[in-house]
Amino acid sequence: MSLGCRVRPPPAQPCALNVLPCRSSLGHRSVVQQAGVRPSAVQAYIPYSLQQLIFEAKEIVLKAQILAGGRGKGTFNSGLKGGVHLTKDPKTVEQLAKQMIGYNLSTKQTPKDGVKVKKVMVAEALNISRETYFAILMDRACNGPVMVGSPQGGVDIEEVAVTSPELIFKEEIDIFEGIQDHQALQMAKNLGFKGPLQQQAADQIKKLYNLFLKIDATQVEVNPFGETPEGQVVCFDAKINFDDNAEFRQKEIFAMDDKSENEPIENEAAKYDLKYIGLDGNIACFVNGAGLAMATCDIISLNGGKPANFLDLGGGVKEAQVYQAFKLLTADPKVEAILVNIFGGIVNCAIIANGITKACRELELKVPLVVRLEGTNVHEAQRILNESGLPITSARDLEDAAKKAVASVARK
Repeated sequence: MSLGCRVRPPPAQPCALNVLPCRSSLGHRSVVQQAGVRPSAVQAYIPYSLQQLIFEAKEIVLKAQILAGGRGKGTFNSGLKGGVHLTKDPKTVEQLAKQMIGYNLSTKQTPKDGVKVKKVMVAEALNISRETYFAILMDRACNGPVMVGSPQGGVDIEEVAVTSPELIFKEEIDIFEGIQDHQALQMAKNLGFKGPLQQQAADQIKKLYNLFLKIDATQVEVNPFGETPEGQVVCFDAKINFDDNAEFRQKEIFAMDDKSENEPIENEAAKYDLKYIGLDGNIACFVNGAGLAMATCDIISLNGGKPANFLDLGGGVKEAQVYQAFKLLTADPKVEAILVNIFGGIVNCAIIANGITKACRELELKVPLVVRLEGTNVHEAQRILNESGLPITSARDLEDAAKKAVASVARK
């Protein structure tokens, strides 16, 4: 689960923490503060009502709350430019918020029509004298967490990596020992903190790692990780990704999840522990495992087709989930064929086969169905499909399955 969005205002301008924007800024801020991390102060959080808004702040920042980056350069269909605004006049807060709430904000990460803004975060703006970038994330190559930092913050870190790779610093963390004092100090030095600020930054880095462990994060990204003219090191803006597998012990955090921006079909899929992402093609993909699902989408495209979705059954699949998956796929009017690609390790192929035959009969499937099964109990699964009497096309491998699925659509 990913909670929080990046907002990248122009360098040297005021900014404020927006760690958990559309979910629950105030709730997540308390989680951050419990770990000793210093965020910028959230003053208010406005859903719909804009009454009784009183500030003592010298400057105020308003941020439209949607799950997308690039909001500062976005455009509202109200005509307002930018999803992040600064003002020193409290009287303009309501006017700005009214041009945000209820209108669609389009950014480089949203659909073409944008996403409707239902909430606006209003915070005290703090001056930033210098911006850096800092992140802790799980690195598959290192088999554990790593620190990544750069003295150039407040901008796309990907651009820095391309244009100035020498300004990207990476340090592996021993999962058993944690971040050592010398590692934190060296990273603070690499980020350009000097004098007393260097120790401050090192302390914040260690606390961010403690937060990373405590909340079962897969990524804690702070951009900008900056300093104020008053000599404070502050986490001004952050994005945190959580491990979905840790939901059972992070109930408070996952309870903040607001699915109102999700497509209704995604929320319906989640009820049955299915991962669904809609795409713009016409060949539905029914797969177990995210990696296999991506490979299936790719090979459909390589053979001239277009995937209609990304649907991951996961490992511990049951027959009822197979039925619900078919129900979701067939509800999409764009779907003209379904490709089932199952590699049964944990998954029992016979369960998949029984679910498929039940779904075909009860839903009266009208589109071509191509099935490729491999792995646990595959021979029993093939027998179930062969004896079903249903018009199911079997495939010997993924390449064969993709070609047959694409061909079935072409014939139509």
